[in-house]
Amino acid sequence: MDRSLFTAATGMKAQQTNIDVISNNLANINTTAYKKSEAHFSTLYTQIITAPGGQLSTGQTSPSGVQVGLGVQLDATNKAFTMGSLTNTGNPLDLAIEGDGFFQIQLPNGQFGYTRDGNFQVDGQTGDVITNRGYLLYPNVNLGEDVDKIMIANDGTISVTRSGGSNGQSDDIGDIRLVNFANPSGLIEHSDNLYLASDASGRPIDGDPMEDNFGAIRQSFLEGSNVKVVEEIVNMITAQRAYEASSNVIKASDEMLRQANNIVN
Repeated sequence: MDRSLFTAATGMKAQQTNIDVISNNLANINTTAYKKSEAHFSTLYTQIITAPGGQLSTGQTSPSGVQVGLGVQLDATNKAFTMGSLTNTGNPLDLAIEGDGFFQIQLPNGQFGYTRDGNFQVDGQTGDVITNRGYLLYPNVNLGEDVDKIMIANDGTISVTRSGGSNGQSDDIGDIRLVNFANPSGLIEHSDNLYLASDASGRPIDGDPMEDNFGAIRQSFLEGSNVKVVEEIVNMITAQRAYEASSNVIKASDEMLRQANNIVN
């Protein structure tokens, strides 16, 4: 009976964590380029009362043995890096990656972050391309002054035309490069739509858009969240029912213990 109480408690704890993950997914349904998380579970230690193939009291060999599981534990929360839908915004500095890859962002402390959120702005004082939080796009892109039109090709090439320029001639001022990882699920989630590299993710692999399996840059588009509301609601209901079932097991075990105690008394 004690075993069932603690086993059911692990089930309730696991489903509580599952609900936490689902609630975070739903909370970020409108977050640009958000990637949903999925909770994965594994069994806890199994108590082997009679091992399969062990000797029975009758002298026979046990065909399957007696093994009693002791519950469940959270194994991992994996990120699903499937693409979200693209939305045309009309803003020339809104960029989406159609395919694999991340934008590289330089943080104030010199560390690098990685994101698929391409909602970029221009620093009015320096002309640098920055994120909504003021972090620099890396390698640094400086648009300069008197920019009339910004054009970003699918391969990341950036060109601008300037007011007062001759015959509307455009100037190439740089390009956008992307990075990828051997194991994107190993990235550390950071605030501001950023990820940080870890030993699990591996070192960032630098490359050009549309080359070496990197995605293409889509100007004036933003990638939406890949959270599907119906799917998350179904997962939430399933987790709630599993939590309820585990709590009912605790109630049943408690009632059985109460009856056993009454017999003794």
